[in-house]
Amino acid sequence: MQTLTTTDALAEFCARARGAPYVALDTEFLRERSYYARLCLLQMALPGPDGPQSGEAVLVDPISGDLALDPLYELLADESTVKVLHAARQDVEIFYVEGRTLPRPLFDTQVAAMVCGFGEQVGYETLVRKIARASLDKTSRFTDWSHRPLSEAQKAYALADVTHLRVIYEALSAQIDAAGRRGWVEEELAVLTDPETYVVRPDEAWKRIRTRSNSPRFLAVVQELARFREEFAQGRNIPRSRVYKDDALLELASTRPSSLDELGRSRLLLREARRGEIAEGILRAVKAATALPGEALPRPGADRDQMQVNPALADLLRVLVKAKAEEAGVAQRLLASSDDLDAIAAGRRDVPALRGWRHEVFGADALRLCAGEIALSACGGSVRLVPVANPG
Repeated sequence: MQTLTTTDALAEFCARARGAPYVALDTEFLRERSYYARLCLLQMALPGPDGPQSGEAVLVDPISGDLALDPLYELLADESTVKVLHAARQDVEIFYVEGRTLPRPLFDTQVAAMVCGFGEQVGYETLVRKIARASLDKTSRFTDWSHRPLSEAQKAYALADVTHLRVIYEALSAQIDAAGRRGWVEEELAVLTDPETYVVRPDEAWKRIRTRSNSPRFLAVVQELARFREEFAQGRNIPRSRVYKDDALLELASTRPSSLDELGRSRLLLREARRGEIAEGILRAVKAATALPGEALPRPGADRDQMQVNPALADLLRVLVKAKAEEAGVAQRLLASSDDLDAIAAGRRDVPALRGWRHEVFGADALRLCAGEIALSACGGSVRLVPVANPG
């Protein structure tokens, strides 16, 4: 197993990769102790002249030795070589945050497998078993990838994440082309190659927090506390939970402390957050939210609260999407989410399930169902679409 530890060695490999039709990529990283993922290892594999498994495969160690990743970023930007990853979201985020580079063109085997009917969010191990006809030793999966030296077992595990990926890519790519679904996959991957996917704005951090109250004033405090936490965590590269956890944030939004003494009465706040910069930031956030005029208070989900979902129609749409997914051989979740179906049943038409390839497979018939132009009929183990003679 070859491990590259110098920039020159990495540059030589990347030069060879830029002459290949594709390169399989994967990363090992740590995120438990930081806001941004720390890249600990990179794996790359190329196809060979005698088939996908005959090509070169290497490990790239950014921790040991003197190594800059500039050659990698040049490779990622080279559109003549397809970059193949599995469940690429976190890997691509690392490339974007550290190198401001997005891999193009990108092929995500998890997305491709969903399009090819392998189920929802299918794991790499499943594809290795079903397509590459091999098995994986997962004993090194949860090891500390920042510790050096790496064991031979760790290296073997890491390398297997790209060597089998070559076989999987070639099989799925051929299947997609045979089915005429290349455009479907490219539509899905557009999100992964959009820089906006990896930008976290402190002003929007509160939208990820689940709340039971829709009180505008309460939500304003949640918004300010989440904004401060995000800025603090980003600036010091520490996990959000090290500042304060969501349950503590919601407690603070309810109690709205105005002094260090009141802050100290919190049941859920970490001891380190009851003093110093974090405590001062909490009090400032609460004060700012409390002072907001009524017209400036957030009102999230107003559109959703006002949606009049027809429950019977929503149930019919769920039957339809299941039938369409089975008919097309794609993962049901890929066609339409539960929120999409509720929105359609409420009269919304600006949902992903009604655009692009989804419109062709599901959306057009979903709109016909909503308009009363078709009905659903059970026929044995399948569902039929039956035209309605006089809709309405």
